[in-house]
Amino acid sequence: MCAARAVAAEHGVRSSEPRVLQDGVNVVVHLAPAPVVARVATLTPLLRTLPLRSFAREVAVAGALAAAGAPVVPPSDLLPPGPHRYAGLELSFWRHVEVLPSAPSSGAAAAALAELHGHLVALPVDGAPLDTPLDDLARFVSLGGAWGAAPAQLDRLGDRLAELRPRLAGEVVPLHGDAHPGNLLATPDGWRWTDLEDTCAGPRAWDLACLRSTSRLDGRAALDAIGGPSDAELAPWLELRRLHATAWRTVLAVGHSERRAAPLQGPTASSRAVEGRGVLF
Repeated sequence: MCAARAVAAEHGVRSSEPRVLQDGVNVVVHLAPAPVVARVATLTPLLRTLPLRSFAREVAVAGALAAAGAPVVPPSDLLPPGPHRYAGLELSFWRHVEVLPSAPSSGAAAAALAELHGHLVALPVDGAPLDTPLDDLARFVSLGGAWGAAPAQLDRLGDRLAELRPRLAGEVVPLHGDAHPGNLLATPDGWRWTDLEDTCAGPRAWDLACLRSTSRLDGRAALDAIGGPSDAELAPWLELRRLHATAWRTVLAVGHSERRAAPLQGPTASSRAVEGRGVLF
């Protein structure tokens, strides 16, 4: 919180009533009374190297989408959105929006994702396909032993990733990267996507697997509403989603000892996924 207030103050935005909106892998702070929200990378660097490619991409992609009229929460226009560095932390700034106490139905979530994809397709492709989840998992294979994963489990994970990669083929387009309904906010202006920190390029099946895997609504009904692929067709993507979520849940537990991570159980691991990587479900 101190880092967010300090950087904002350097740009003329002062906060007398800051409040934490979320404390997970990142800390998200509303710098009230200013209509500015700061996202501060606290645990994210455990699995992602600095400077954070994910923060820079998120600001760039969300800014381009907002300029095109896409249904996203835009970066702040009261100060440079960043990413910024302060006291060893990376942070970005976003426009504060009123969030209504409503959750999307399966059909609404699917329609909102289809609309977002319609805007994303106009953006340039950046990076290697699926570099966000695949790079995260490769780094977890290297570092997971320090977080309690057994060497044999990490070896199996590495082997399974090598087997999965050839099955993750398809047309490469820009993606949200973490397209579950927890990142879809009800606002007075309609549904708005947020948290594009995992944005990457890849087949749309990755975003569809994120929506299918959610525990917040009937993901199968959501995909059916837009004529999405069957679970059998999504199988490798669903497995990648489970593995990615388990890795991040382990990272979350490192920084929040009150939250216990389920042990990594290899490619058939079944866990309640980390959606948005800051919240356990």
